[in-house]
Amino acid sequence: MGQVQDITYPSFPNCFNLLLQTDMQVTDVVVIGSGIGGLSCAAVLARYGFDVIVCESHSIAGGAAHAFERNGFKFDSGPSLYSGLSYSPSANPLRQVLDAIGSELPCVTYDTWGCCVPEGDFDTSVGAKQFCEVLMKFRGHDAVAEWQELQRVMEPFASAATSIPPAALRFDFGAARTVGPFIPSLTKHLANIIKLTGPFSRIMDGVVKDPFTRNWLNLLCFLLSGLPADGTSAAEVGFMFADWYRPDAILEYPIGGSGALVDTLVQGLERHGGKLILGAHVEEVLVEGNRAVGVRLRDRQEIRARRAVISNASVWDTLKLLPENAIPKQYRAKRQATPECDSFMHLHLGIDAQGLQSNLTDQNLSVIFSIFLSKLHILTKFNKQNPQLLTQKKL
Repeated sequence: MGQVQDITYPSFPNCFNLLLQTDMQVTDVVVIGSGIGGLSCAAVLARYGFDVIVCESHSIAGGAAHAFERNGFKFDSGPSLYSGLSYSPSANPLRQVLDAIGSELPCVTYDTWGCCVPEGDFDTSVGAKQFCEVLMKFRGHDAVAEWQELQRVMEPFASAATSIPPAALRFDFGAARTVGPFIPSLTKHLANIIKLTGPFSRIMDGVVKDPFTRNWLNLLCFLLSGLPADGTSAAEVGFMFADWYRPDAILEYPIGGSGALVDTLVQGLERHGGKLILGAHVEEVLVEGNRAVGVRLRDRQEIRARRAVISNASVWDTLKLLPENAIPKQYRAKRQATPECDSFMHLHLGIDAQGLQSNLTDQNLSVIFSIFLSKLHILTKFNKQNPQLLTQKKL
């Protein structure tokens, strides 16, 4: 769910008599953006009886997570590393959303993948012990001892991170009702829960000194959040350790990729009476009497919200939608200063399988991919002084 969300709660302005005389749409809740977070929020609201309209600027749902086709190849855009989706109960909040809306997401499971790093190539698996073998091969006994110590240190954090369902967390007085049932289990984890509110680097720096292991942990953090350890929540890594480094741990991949995940959430939303509008670019959040009461689209159409306007857009885009004086200047400046994730490039590669062996292993595919990356590296290096050529040359 990853995006920063600003939520404003509207009053019930005496404007609905006027709305009855127009073609304006009226709903309980308007959700801006159909990313995984926005769709999850909207589907759960619809499941519990709220009228919900999701406004998506793009021609397809999913935000950063979707599938697309080019020249007969289907590509996956968005998350590629999943765990905790194929079983229930699960600590994965997305699995909890799917359970709440009564939707199933078929997945394939695996536990091993290949890695190519400067130190060499290796296969690694989820589970508590296998990575120790990798560390012994590349770094020796001291690195193994550090990793085992990190696992020991992370055990109480992992327990604390999974002691309460994420859906129970909220930041208003309603927390007394949702968090209350979990207070007995939270009490024994209180000290660790406080530490989970900070970055994972605070825990990692106290245990891990080996550069290979630190790079590995920063990579895992990037796969989780798009940021290294100093920008990734310790709670998020706690969830990962609880799920990945347990007996019989597995990873999953939705059949159909991110597109199938998005389709499942959209189907759940619509099955419970919610509505998704594509090509609906929100131009402005309507604010009256210090409350968000709806949105105005680019085509000037207005959608009024009786209960709430929720933004699944980025924090920076959300601020642009709010009238200048709708929120305090200090709050706006603080949110505007939210650090951005560093840029990175996604390379989507389609391989024509005709003529390839039917029993190709991961190692065979790694060789093919390594050759491709070598060519790409040469081409990138060649085009550093002529960046416009990079899009013109063919490998």
